[in-house]
Amino acid sequence: MTPAKSRRPLDLQQRSTLAGEAAAAAAEVETALATPADPTAAAFFDVDNTLMQGASIFHLARGLHRRKFFTTREIASAAWKQAYFRIVGVEDPDHVAQTRASALSFIRGHTVQELEELGEEIFDEAMAPRIWPGTRALAQMHLDEGQRVWLVTAAPIEIAQIIARRLGLTGALGTVAEHQDGVYTGRLVGEMLHGPAKGEAVRALAEREGLDLEACSAYSDSYNDLTMLSMVGDPCAVNPDARLRAYARHQGWRIRDYRTGRKAARAGLFAAAVAGAATGAVAAGAAVRRRR
Repeated sequence: MTPAKSRRPLDLQQRSTLAGEAAAAAAEVETALATPADPTAAAFFDVDNTLMQGASIFHLARGLHRRKFFTTREIASAAWKQAYFRIVGVEDPDHVAQTRASALSFIRGHTVQELEELGEEIFDEAMAPRIWPGTRALAQMHLDEGQRVWLVTAAPIEIAQIIARRLGLTGALGTVAEHQDGVYTGRLVGEMLHGPAKGEAVRALAEREGLDLEACSAYSDSYNDLTMLSMVGDPCAVNPDARLRAYARHQGWRIRDYRTGRKAARAGLFAAAVAGAATGAVAAGAAVRRRR
């Protein structure tokens, strides 16, 4: 992925559109159906707390830190910028730009091959045991019906593609980090694939793949994914946060909760505490600080 020639500042809508288009362009089919029984239908699954317990980028960052992929200072700096913006709510343009730019800055200077190879190890070590069996069954149901299944996540697209491939899904849409000659620059292409950007990615992929969004399904735990959920004919709230649960009930959407008792309560409190922190840098930084 080569950097854009122009560095003229883009507004949020433009960055979201760019991020969505980049994610769709980078999406590769990991597991293809020989002849899809329903070529115009697909299912789109969020990853964090929908398909997988916890944040995928948290598990990734912890695994990379254990392997000395980056220093404690690097991740702590990125985490502080994210936490300051989310907690204090500062909207200074310069600070917002720095916050966005730091989202995946800790991979700067490393190669795409490195991240992919370590990502395979980290999936087996930390992610595979945290896949929700119920959500995995929902994805398999769509595959069995001859539909394609795509992941849509704020995690780096390289990691999203690993998860999709290992679970036998069609492919994945994720955040695209800029790289030159296979080496990460530390910048993003557009925005994190979060909120409206997910909708842009799904729309671009649907156009590319000839999908009818009214015939498609979408699954997420977060109110932040309302754009993606609202654009398909069959939305479903999975392990939903309080706002999404209320909205889904009002709209008559399907709701599935694979958490039980105290675990669900803890997950709900945690989700509320970090709502909107799509990059997961806060969680990763917190993990590093606990280790210290």
